Order: sequence, then C-alpha cells, then structure tokens
Amino acid sequence: MTHTAVHPGAAPAFRQYDHNPTFYDEMFEGDGSPRQHCSDFFETIRETPPDDLRQIQERVTRSFLHEGITFTVYGDEQTIERVFPIDCLPRIVRGDEWDDVARGLEQRLRALNLFLHDIYHQGHIIRDGVIPAELVYGNKHYRIEMRGVEVPHGAYVSVCGTDLVRTHDGFAVLEDNLRVPSGVSYMLACRDAIKRSMPRLFRRSRVRDVEQYSRLLLETLRSLAPPQVSDPSIVLLTPGVYNSAYYEHAFLARQMGIELVEGRDLLVHNRRVYMRTTAGLRQVDVIYRRIDDDFIDPVTFREDSVLGVPGLFHAYRAGRVVIANAPGTGVADDKAVYAYVPRIIKYYLGEESLIKPIPTTLCREREGLAYTLANLDKLVVKMVGESGGYGMLVGPHASATERKEFAAALRANPDDYISQPTLALSRAPCLVGAHIEPRHVDLRPFILQSERTEIVPGGLCRVALKKGSLVVNSSQGGGSKDAWIVDVPEAAEPAAAKSA
Repeated sequence: MTHTAVHPGAAPAFRQYDHNPTFYDEMFEGDGSPRQHCSDFFETIRETPPDDLRQIQERVTRSFLHEGITFTVYGDEQTIERVFPIDCLPRIVRGDEWDDVARGLEQRLRALNLFLHDIYHQGHIIRDGVIPAELVYGNKHYRIEMRGVEVPHGAYVSVCGTDLVRTHDGFAVLEDNLRVPSGVSYMLACRDAIKRSMPRLFRRSRVRDVEQYSRLLLETLRSLAPPQVSDPSIVLLTPGVYNSAYYEHAFLARQMGIELVEGRDLLVHNRRVYMRTTAGLRQVDVIYRRIDDDFIDPVTFREDSVLGVPGLFHAYRAGRVVIANAPGTGVADDKAVYAYVPRIIKYYLGEESLIKPIPTTLCREREGLAYTLANLDKLVVKMVGESGGYGMLVGPHASATERKEFAAALRANPDDYISQPTLALSRAPCLVGAHIEPRHVDLRPFILQSERTEIVPGGLCRVALKKGSLVVNSSQGGGSKDAWIVDVPEAAEPAAAKSA
C-alpha cells in the first residue's frame, strides 16, 4: 500500500499524518492537498504553533470538565463516570453535500413513520409481502398495546438520530436511532467549546448554526400536544442520575425551560397525568421520555419497573397525554428491519432512497448464516437489538478465539444477528499529543418531526480515538468533535489575520 505524503508545506504538527488513500479523508484530497472548503482552516492550523494547539485542546477539555459533560460506562463489576472526550479540530463538511444529506434524512424519517403507522394499523406492507411478518410481529420491540393508537401528525418518531458514515462512494446510513436517541447535548457542547476557543476562525469559516436545536425541539413537543390544549405543560422524563445520558436530560430540560422529572414525580388520576409540585398537582400534556418502553408503565409493561408511572399508558391511549417518542418505535430501528428500509421508502413514497444503505446480510436466513460464518474474518457482525457498540464483532480486528466464540453464538441464535462488510470509514484530523493524526469518524444528525421536519445543520460527530479502531462509541473508547457545515464562496477570499 502506497501512502501519499500530506501537503508538502505542512507544519510540524502534520508530519506524522498518515494520508492513506484507502480511506476518504475529510480534509485532504487524494494527492494530499487540502480540500477547497478546508483550505483556510488548514492554512490557519499549519501556521499555529504546536503549543498553541495544545492550549486550545486543553481549553475545550477543561470546558467539558467544568460543565460536567460526562457519560457512564457500564462494566461487569463497576460503573464508571467519565468526562466525554473531545477533539479540538472540527470535521468540516461542504454545505451542498449537507443539503443532499438533509433531504435523504427527511425522506427516510417520513417513510419510517408511515411504516410504523401501517404496522400498528392495517399492516398493508406485510400483506403485500414487502417485509416478512415475523420480522415485525416477532420483533421484541413490537408493542401490541400500540395497535390502533393514533399519534399526533403521524409522528411516532419525533426525535431521530441517524448514524451516517462516509466512504469514497459517499454518505451511507449506518443505523437509525428511533427510541430514545442521545448525543445532541454533546453536539451543542462541542459547538460552544470550539466556538469560544477559536472565535476568529469560526466566524471566518461561515459555519451554519446548530444553537437553535433546543428551541426547535421545544416547538416540536408543543405541536404534539392534544388539540384542546393551547398552552401545553411539557416535561422530560428521565430514569434518574444513574443513567448514562443523565447529563443530556438535565441539559435539554434546562435549555427548553421545562421540568425534569422522574417517574415518582408523576401520577395518573382519571386517565390524566399530573406532576407533583410544591404548589400542588399540575397537569402534564406532553412527556419527552428518555426511558425505554419496558419501564414506562409497570401496569402495562414491566411490572417490576420503578422508573415509570403506573397508568401512564392508559392515559396515553385515551389521548390525554402525548409521549414522544411513541412506544413501540424500536421495531423500525431493528438492525434486521434496516435491510428493508429502501423497500419501505419505495413502498410508501414511490421514491428511491436518497441515501444509500450498507449491504446487510440476515443471519436468520440459511444462506445468510452460511455466508457470515464463512467470512467472519472480513465482516462486521451485530446483534439486531443492541446499541452503543455492544454485541458486535469487527471481524478483521478480532482474534481467532473471539471469532470462534462469536461463531458459536451465531449458530445458537442466528435470528439475533446481521452482518455487513467492513467499511473503509472516512478519517478526519485529530490532535494526538503534539501531532495531528487521522482517526475514523461518523456523524449523527438529529431530525425533528411533527407538523414539519426540522434538521439543524450538523450533528454529533463521533471519533474513534484509538488508532486504527473503527468503533466510535464513547462506551468503546470513542470521543467527539464539532461538525462544521460550511458554505463555500464562489471565489475564495483571502483570509485576514491567520489566527484561531
């Protein structure tokens, strides 16, 4: 493999940059020269002394530390809370590329919401043989209790986080997160930290804003309220301080100016939901829930749940309160159903998918299982119902023992797994000590759906901080960086003072 040396005039910080043309590089062309929309940023960074770069990195890390921006790693023996890692060098995406992505994301969510309405009502897509009945009705996330329930604006999914990856072939959808997608607070925190740490460069770069997300989320939740309610009372329902995303729950509630509540703070009376306050009971109209279906209501779902609200689902079915996202949405982000999304889009919208999927093999099918077992050293194998980087095997990076153990699990429960090719995920520059090195990245934009669709231009850019790793999840050693969506002027303007 021949690696092209990075731009010949690169500063010392880039001397260890391994520009491997196997991977799409977010900043550099194949010949090692900076991409047009990254050229000003590159010139600024190459002229910035290494000590100044380290100080910028220290400032953004200290910002996360002071703000208490953390996540929780659950282990077999202990639970560890860590400061969320952040890299100070943003990933930069051209505005026209983003506009294409945004259209594809809107199309995808429209189709998935139509799919959810259909499978909880007439089930036309199943009767027409587009998707196997057992993939839907046998799915552990399918909630028979949701049959016949109408949701406002047909928005079963009001908040969606779709994971995108890029290769030389362009952007592709890695997976959809439709139940309780997390990470938007890290997107906003990254933006705030980077904007304050390199203000002149940020202003000069024509970066599109993401700061309006909290306002748009609040407007989305308000629009979901029962029609007879003109000034809805909205709360964010959290499992509590021990949840891995509790920081985000508190952050969003504060940003929207709504109450952050736990199940014990709510009660149901006459099929209406009330919040306990120091001034007495206050009716609740919309619940932005950040707890899983199983724990929402111990009367309807798991009877041992102490996180939910007894009777909540009955109030929901009666139309007295709205839950966002709706229960039962997880059937549409199952990794086996993922393989059918292009057909789902075609069925409901009569359109081809604007963002391509990743070829996916279902191990529940005999041929798919045989193919996966024969190619474990080349494939990524995932459990259909897991997330966060758990329950997966990255074949090329796994040991022979790990592949053997995974093969046994596959043979025992083939329905639980899918496989995909190992992708050459794009890489972006990261500051590693005193040097800049490439690391693999993905992007999770957030889509809001109610009366209309809203997508802020950006997302949570996750980065695999371990050299060579393809796993970007924070629970598996990943971190984050800011994502800049920039509009490129027709004629490049000479930058004034080159300073971050």
